[in-house]
Amino acid sequence: MACRFVLNNASIEEHVPADALLLDIIRRNRGMTGTKEACREGDCGACQILSGELINNRIRYQAVNACLVPAGAITGRHVVSIEGLNSEQLSPIQRALVDNGAIQCGFCTPGLVIALTGFFLNSRLSDENAALDSVAGNLCRCTGYAGIKRAVSALCRQFDLSASPLERRIEDLIAWQILPAYFSTAPGMLRHVHEITYAFHSPHPSPLQQERELVVEVIPCAFLSQYQVGKASEPLEHAILIGGGTDLFVQKPEQLHSQALYFLSNESLYPLIRKAQSDLIINALTTIEQIRTSELLQAFFPRLAEDFKLICSAPIRQRATLAGNLVNASPIADLAVFFLALAAQLTLVSGSETRIVSLQNFFQGYKKIDLKPGERLLEISFEIPGKADRFNYEKVSKRTHLDIASVNSAMLIQEQAGKINKVHLSAGGVAPVPLYLAKTCAYLRGQTVCLATVKTAAEIAQTEIAPISDIRGSAQYKRLLLRQLLYAHFAELFPGVFEGGTFNAG
Repeated sequence: MACRFVLNNASIEEHVPADALLLDIIRRNRGMTGTKEACREGDCGACQILSGELINNRIRYQAVNACLVPAGAITGRHVVSIEGLNSEQLSPIQRALVDNGAIQCGFCTPGLVIALTGFFLNSRLSDENAALDSVAGNLCRCTGYAGIKRAVSALCRQFDLSASPLERRIEDLIAWQILPAYFSTAPGMLRHVHEITYAFHSPHPSPLQQERELVVEVIPCAFLSQYQVGKASEPLEHAILIGGGTDLFVQKPEQLHSQALYFLSNESLYPLIRKAQSDLIINALTTIEQIRTSELLQAFFPRLAEDFKLICSAPIRQRATLAGNLVNASPIADLAVFFLALAAQLTLVSGSETRIVSLQNFFQGYKKIDLKPGERLLEISFEIPGKADRFNYEKVSKRTHLDIASVNSAMLIQEQAGKINKVHLSAGGVAPVPLYLAKTCAYLRGQTVCLATVKTAAEIAQTEIAPISDIRGSAQYKRLLLRQLLYAHFAELFPGVFEGGTFNAG
């Protein structure tokens, strides 16, 4: 495939397979070795770059891990490596890292600079906690992180982002010398790349490109582009649809060489999250970060922003999608566990036909889902929580943050006059699939909220699960964790339930 994009201050074209990783293109094809190669799993942040997308004449940048970004997903984008931020003098971000002892061997430094630049490009406020979250996915074996924290604090004191509206942010960052001056010309370079790309594809559309129009009509995504690998033509139902690919390019990279790939983007979908009568609906291409920062969702789930920080680092949250998390069907999928407790339903599409499947029934076995050939996940919907509904999400992992769960769980519950009249409970890491605890829920409905009820519910839950021993803990340990998480739900949602063995509504 011909991959056309802007790399730093130059428009380039690469003829590479669609699944070629941006990290390899930058380092091996272009010789820009400031972008470091380490884990190749998106876990260390050493290879972070900025990926810019032209939207309404303005480029929106995100810090992402180049080891998880395929060539097919960067066509028409502005890619910025550390070389694209360097100038004759250290930038304020680089100077702060040096002055505060945040650099030793230097291997992690390019990724830190990129991550903090991404923060300054996108944050509305100079919030130190948000700035620290932006570098939470950057590992450093030398400094002990204290110097990095000092540098972040100093930068937040030095620059007041509240005085710089996002519409003017790039101009201000250029004036502050955080960005080089060429960033002001990047939109024009991207428009030129788009013109060349579309002119190249439009005169003689392939059968797949013709089918693309139908797909766009059914799946309202602004960019559904196909790159051929192998055969001259391939039916859509045999192609791989890629949103973020943050797990796919780690777990199954070899599978991608022999199939047609479709890269999806939500760039012009609006709104991604919406109300529809009594339901909330989330488009399948919504990223974890867009879910986490949604004001609409935060109105119903006040702890959402903090809970979702536990799932993964900011660069992964920027790319990983709702559809990817669900279709991957991991037994510990955080979003699956979260939405199972909301009795969510999925809308699946194939051509002009749609099908509704409950999330509970979508998972049919380990890595097996109810998705027919040619079907795609369009959106997820669930009933808007009422004022009497209480919701809680819990997760235990070896690391508190940014780690795969050993066991995770979510609960939605409603009680009136001390009795439970609605409850949904889910758990991950205790079965081959993200599990809806149907027997436990059936028992809880109609019960009094008290310590005895919680204990009995925990016992019933043990009969529904079948954990296995693995690197995240023994089966016995996971059974203990689920019991404790069930207790945690009631302790959080009904303060006082464990005091003296009686229920106190708090």
